[in-house]
Amino acid sequence: MKDYIVRAVTGDASVRAFAIRSTDLVEEARRIHQTTPVVTAALGRFLSAGAMMATMMQGEQDILTLQIKADGPIRNMIVTADSHGNVKGYAANPDVIIPLKSEEHHKLDVGGAVGKGTLSVIMDLGLKEPYSGQVELATGEIGDDLAYYFTVSEQTPSAVGLGVMVDTDRSVKNAGGFIVQLMPNTPEEVIARLEQNIAAMPSVTELLEDGKTPEEILERVTEGLGLEITDRSDVRFHCNCSKERVSRALATIREEDLQEMIDDGEETEVKCFFCNSAYHFSVSDLKEILAGRKKEAPAENEEDAPEEKQ
Repeated sequence: MKDYIVRAVTGDASVRAFAIRSTDLVEEARRIHQTTPVVTAALGRFLSAGAMMATMMQGEQDILTLQIKADGPIRNMIVTADSHGNVKGYAANPDVIIPLKSEEHHKLDVGGAVGKGTLSVIMDLGLKEPYSGQVELATGEIGDDLAYYFTVSEQTPSAVGLGVMVDTDRSVKNAGGFIVQLMPNTPEEVIARLEQNIAAMPSVTELLEDGKTPEEILERVTEGLGLEITDRSDVRFHCNCSKERVSRALATIREEDLQEMIDDGEETEVKCFFCNSAYHFSVSDLKEILAGRKKEAPAENEEDAPEEKQ
């Protein structure tokens, strides 16, 4: 089964829902970053959530960025996603090893690996300034933190279920999740039924292990409320880095630093945080980048210099 996301509404349109199968996406992230099981689980949950949240955006060029900064050993995680199903992400420390949360059930301690800190959500919708919201982490378990964000920052009461099952060889056995959100004026009986359904459900990983599809997971969540699938879209780990993009990034650093790299007389390697691709720049490449900066410098100092077009 390929990875994909479904969007749906209940029969009375008072609830909207999203669900994802993200096994291949999370496994690709694990392969690229060589994460330990607990980091695979944390980053995998974050990637799954980011993929679903990106489908909430309307614009073709809209970009979602999620970031966690915390005091746990992972320290920092970033995920970016677009509305076309392209998702990428990384954890600052992929090598975390901590005791299991539950030895009996082999439950990974994601909250312990993440720790206490903040969750930031940034949506670049093509406006002058991106929308951004930030909340304190509720538990560090990712799902609880995002549910808290939706309720506090977007005033949209939500339930978020996320799961990643890591196999004995450290590969991803299954991964996925759901997001369920109440629309304004949702009837109390609908809310009560949702709470009842979610409380009685097995975990996301158990449902996926049992072969349940995203559609079937949402049917369990919304049982008794009717369910209409409105969209189905593929999702994948995809990084849009390139040597040209890295060149533009190098052009933004201080001239003194560029000159120092040139004076070293050696090839410079720059690695992408998201996919670990390595880009190499010769001394002549760096000289060209520096020359381009100096060429633009006079215009930057002129009072009537034209503004840079985005």
